[in-house]
Amino acid sequence: MRNEISISNILKLDVSERIQLVEDVWDSVAAVPEAIPLTDKQTKELDQRLAAYHSNPSAGSPWKEVKQRILSRK
Repeated sequence: MRNEISISNILKLDVSERIQLVEDVWDSVAAVPEAIPLTDKQTKELDQRLAAYHSNPSAGSPWKEVKQRILSRK
C-alpha cells in the first residue's frame, strides 16, 4: 500500500514533526546530488569562484568569522 501524502495531512502534523519531515526530505535529496545536475551557468560560476580562490586564497573569510559578523549586527 502506498503512503498518501497530501498538504492537508502534512498540516495536521505538529510544527516540530513538519520540520523533521522537511529535514528528512532534504537529506534524501542531498544523498543523491547527481540527480540534480548543474546548469552550464552554475558550473561556470563555480569554476570562476574556485579559480579566484586559488589565485588569492587569503581574500576570503572563514565561515566562523562571517557568521560572527552577521550575528553581531543584530
